[in-house]
Amino acid sequence: MLYYKEYIKSKDSDWVVFIHGAGGSSSIWFSQLKSFRKEFNVLLIDLRGHGKSKDLLQKYYEENYSFENISKDIIEVVDHLNIKKAHFIGVSLGTIIIRTISEIAPERVQSAILCGAITRLNVRSRILVFLGHMFKRFIPYMWLYKFFAWIIMPRKRHEKSRNLFIREAKKLYQKEFLRWFKLTNEVNPLLRYFKEKEVSIPMLYVMGEEDHMFLQPVKNIVASHKKAFLEVIKNCGHVCNVEKPDVFNEVSIRFLKSHSIAK
Repeated sequence: MLYYKEYIKSKDSDWVVFIHGAGGSSSIWFSQLKSFRKEFNVLLIDLRGHGKSKDLLQKYYEENYSFENISKDIIEVVDHLNIKKAHFIGVSLGTIIIRTISEIAPERVQSAILCGAITRLNVRSRILVFLGHMFKRFIPYMWLYKFFAWIIMPRKRHEKSRNLFIREAKKLYQKEFLRWFKLTNEVNPLLRYFKEKEVSIPMLYVMGEEDHMFLQPVKNIVASHKKAFLEVIKNCGHVCNVEKPDVFNEVSIRFLKSHSIAK
């Protein structure tokens, strides 16, 4: 089972499950923990091969890496803790995992907050993925990761979140990085499906106004999906919860309270 850490406020409080992105770990939610623990039961999870789940790699060596299998890893933890329903918060690639959970187990998702959501790969991002596949066997994976991080978070004020992701990615094994990178092969068809099929679960997209690669596709989805809402944070890039934690916490907690199970 994946590594997890739970913080229980009370047996009657809602659960909030945090899902990090590829190359990260649950430590990326450090600036959320204090505020959310005051209002909810909190569950932090390290995805396979990441953070403290890194030591569990052997179990997954022969298993196919897919968004569905990775989502089932999370559901396994939620089942183990007997959490019937929860709010899910994810960042970057973690938003695709949450969207997958909402497809395979919609009854487990009370609401979702998607930070720096990836809903479509534009021409620039598709070129990046193509170059990544071309050179992934020949150059160190950290060169690729640093390059991607700089393209996605290019500005000076994105430096904190960019460096955090790079620091966490250094803890990955090369083979593990390649397993996750292979998931890009299934991203586009999956995202097309998500765009066409609206779910009944309330979803708040929290995006930085400087998230130049992913903001516009999110705006398009919110315009066509009735249960989708958008909060754009000014002077902020891809990783809103790191760059503007106070604003992120405020808008997220307000949204979760409005869709609370316990209210």
